[in-house]
Amino acid sequence: MNDSVPSSDVGRFLTLADTAEILSLSAAEVFDLVRTGELPAIRLGTAGAWRVERVVLESFIEAKYEESRRMALWQQSDFGNIPELSGGRIIRPEDSPS
Repeated sequence: MNDSVPSSDVGRFLTLADTAEILSLSAAEVFDLVRTGELPAIRLGTAGAWRVERVVLESFIEAKYEESRRMALWQQSDFGNIPELSGGRIIRPEDSPS
């Protein structure tokens, strides 16, 4: 997919390869997101090729931004070190997943 192409010209559904390019991931990583249900997708056609709806991908990206924002706020808060709120362990920035 080319960044110079307007999103309205792309169409409603994206292949996993197109989705991978947009997210700067490998096709295998995108397939894992689809397989686990983290990224909703549907199977179309007789071959059952996976497709991701463009608006679903945009929502997925927005949700990831929100998740990152909330995690950053949590780590900056005074409550980030309270074991009762963090599953019984103290969360420190160096312990958080990348």
